[in-house]
Amino acid sequence: QVHFVESGGGLVQPGGSLRLSCAASGFTFSSYNMGWYRQAPGKEREFVARISVSGLTTSYADSVKGRFTISRDNAKTTVYLQMKSLKPEDTAIYYCNATPVIAGSVYWGQRTQVTVSS
Repeated sequence: QVHFVESGGGLVQPGGSLRLSCAASGFTFSSYNMGWYRQAPGKEREFVARISVSGLTTSYADSVKGRFTISRDNAKTTVYLQMKSLKPEDTAIYYCNATPVIAGSVYWGQRTQVTVSS
C-alpha cells in the first residue's frame, strides 16, 4: 500500500526558511522521479520542483529557482524541499509527487501547509 508522510510545513516570516520532507513507502522509490507541487488558495495546483531517479537532474519553476532546492535519499525513500528566502506568495499547500520512469501509477503525497507571513 502506497503511503506518504510529509513534514516540515508551518508558519514562517518572509525571508525565512523551511525544509519539507516526504517519506514514501509501498512502491519502488528508486524507479520514480519525485517532485513537489503546490496549490495556493483560489489557484490551480502548480509545479514547483522535480528530481530524477539518480538525483543528478533537477528542474524548478521560475518562481522558486535559486531559492528552493530539491533533493532525495533513495536509501531513506525520502524527498526533500529546502526553501529559503520565502515570500508571502509561497504560501500554499505543498504536495510531493511520484511519477514512474516507465509507465505506471502516479502517486500524490499528503498535504502540508506552508504559510509565509509576518
